[in-house]
Amino acid sequence: MLDLSRLRALHAVSVHGTIGAAAAALGYTPSAVSQQIAKLERETRTTLLERQGRGVRLTDEARQLAAAGQELLALVERAETDLEERRGLPSGRLTIAAFASAARGLMPAVLADLARRHPALDTRLSEVDPHLSVDLVAKAAVDMAVAHDWDIAPLPAPPGVEHALIGEDICDLLVPAARPLAAREAVRREDLRHERWVCQPPGRVCHDWLMRTMREVGCEPDIAHQAEENPTLTALVAAGLGIAVIPRLGRGPLPDGVAEVRLEPLPVRRLYALWRTGAARRPAVVEMVRTLREFWPEVERRA
Repeated sequence: MLDLSRLRALHAVSVHGTIGAAAAALGYTPSAVSQQIAKLERETRTTLLERQGRGVRLTDEARQLAAAGQELLALVERAETDLEERRGLPSGRLTIAAFASAARGLMPAVLADLARRHPALDTRLSEVDPHLSVDLVAKAAVDMAVAHDWDIAPLPAPPGVEHALIGEDICDLLVPAARPLAAREAVRREDLRHERWVCQPPGRVCHDWLMRTMREVGCEPDIAHQAEENPTLTALVAAGLGIAVIPRLGRGPLPDGVAEVRLEPLPVRRLYALWRTGAARRPAVVEMVRTLREFWPEVERRA
């Protein structure tokens, strides 16, 4: 009989692409994941992973087995949901993927509150880009995700994934304090045609938003510097190297040399909690959504 934990390890590698990433998602060491898959290979008398450069790739047999493993894991999830629902209390392990500023500005308080009120609930947080986390929920790689969207890129809704709005995160224009723009209470996008920008790399929602909205006013934005994290972008603004649109969530106090200016129309991104339909009745999922919504007004006020 196939061992479910070994199938879980193989499924994680198929979703995350590498043994290291699968290990991080499962809370194991890479060697432990490798051992699980090696045992599964012996158990099935089948080669499941092949070396490819510095990484590995799944064989055709492994992809078929991983798909079967996903179906079995869905059955187990439904059974665990039924048991937890009968007990009526959040319990067991709940894995959550959240984008960086939510992991920094929202999740610590939420997870601490849940740990205090529900000691039988074992929450596990991973910081994951929002464009990846929705797919991880759909593929059962994590139980829940906290993701966001902007008006130009509505949140994708794969079949079998449900979502609930947590709140709206206002975004501000940050400019070097020595620039004339810093003295203005508000600016419109048309006023920024000749500015240099700092922004996240292409493929990120923030980058796509900037390109599209500036093109709508007849301008190709001059992106001088690119960085992944908002604190880095803010530091570049503080150094006088450009302007940036930065959400308030998880931003923290602005450093010296940075001024906040209202951009009109006001950019807003929406935060969502996502989970699989099969886990919708699970008390842990219900309580996580409720707590996220309960804490959001206070997080928004502080921001």
